[in-house]
Amino acid sequence: MFDFLHDRLEGAFKKIRGRARLTTADVEATMKEVRTALLEGDVNFKVAKELCARVSERAIGEDVLKSLTPDQQIIKLVHDELASVMGGEAAELNLRSSPPVIIMLVGLQGSGKTTTASKLARLVRDTYKRTPLLVPADVYRPAAIEQLKTLGKNLDIPVFDTQQTDKPLDIAIRAQDFARKTMCDVMILDTAGRLQIDTALMDELRQIEAALSPAEILLVADAMTGQEAVNVAQGFSETLSLTGLVLTKMDGDARGGAALSMRAVTGKPIKFIGLGEKSDALEPFHPERMASRILGMGDVMTLIEKATQQVSLEDSADLERKFKKDQFTFEDFLGQMRMIKKMGSISSLTAMIPGLNKLAKQVDPEKQEREFSKLEAIILSMTPAERRNHEIINGSRRKRIAKGSGTSVEDVNKLLKQFVEMKKMMKQLMKMGPGMLGGLMGGGGLGAGGMGGLGNLGGMFGRRR
Repeated sequence: MFDFLHDRLEGAFKKIRGRARLTTADVEATMKEVRTALLEGDVNFKVAKELCARVSERAIGEDVLKSLTPDQQIIKLVHDELASVMGGEAAELNLRSSPPVIIMLVGLQGSGKTTTASKLARLVRDTYKRTPLLVPADVYRPAAIEQLKTLGKNLDIPVFDTQQTDKPLDIAIRAQDFARKTMCDVMILDTAGRLQIDTALMDELRQIEAALSPAEILLVADAMTGQEAVNVAQGFSETLSLTGLVLTKMDGDARGGAALSMRAVTGKPIKFIGLGEKSDALEPFHPERMASRILGMGDVMTLIEKATQQVSLEDSADLERKFKKDQFTFEDFLGQMRMIKKMGSISSLTAMIPGLNKLAKQVDPEKQEREFSKLEAIILSMTPAERRNHEIINGSRRKRIAKGSGTSVEDVNKLLKQFVEMKKMMKQLMKMGPGMLGGLMGGGGLGAGGMGGLGNLGGMFGRRR
């Protein structure tokens, strides 16, 4: 995500990095390159022009050129303006209406509305602690109804029983009554899309809006379409009372221009971004954090939140205790590895750590999955006694483990060697002071279970490449 834009901006700043003094001409030349980078990154021309003009004005007018680190000051100004263009602050999902709170998803065909509906339902249930009802109202696309029913079943989330012959407006009205009776306090409506915005589609959506008065009308747009996504947003915004946007496929090769242009062009906030096919691959959109990612500064806050969702304070404290007493076992490592797998791909997590964005690009997601499976197979092929005490694993045991896991003795030897190295490293960190690992994560005692685990696994994958 944003690799293209990050690389172009990195090139623009390269000429001024580390220089003690800058001139007005230096600033102007740099901002010209930044503008070109933004345009090549598919950012709207007006947005790119105005952003660079504001940065130039502030850079020259705030004594930036006289500061000790003018290059960093300019990069900070670009960061602040990027965040401002994308909305400044995160826009909260509106769940304050009388139940059932109705969230209506709209968009073109193929934008990912149905999968987004299921992801949003999971988020509403797990994060907001509400009881969602999924409502399939796309009666035109073959199998759309069954797709949402399947997704809902997999997530154990109720789905309203819709038939292909029903009218979308009737479905919405009946579903609202059903939600009230079944105590579902959030209703997520998946509407039909088209290959292009047409009168019939918009009339249908207007009727549903008028009848239900949704608390949220979210446009689901495909980030891969770049400026076309911005044009689509404008079209829907002129017809419906949009309250926000959801950008899907942000984990692909999107240049990022849509995310940077959407808020400025439409005036509607980006509320969520989709980062993959998994049911938990939907994140609230934070403009400041996204600006940091674009500029290669990482996104530690999101990483902390992901870790917090997976690791309790008790588990983290228990892991720190085991590291201190040198009692960390392969059973603990297996649990830690599975926890990190739930947080996302190693490449996506590494990209959130300042300075490691280049390493993230080197991690092949498919190869990472295979390596996860290989490590897990090796550990599961150990006996309980071997997992608790790796020192008893001699030559014959290594052969048995390799055969049982479908790997080689060399693979088993590598894992054992790296496990020992990891324990030594973590023990040294512990000697630096109580809660050192938690401190590395910004507090909260998440070190051993969060950042420590990511560092361990990231290092192991890096050496196994």
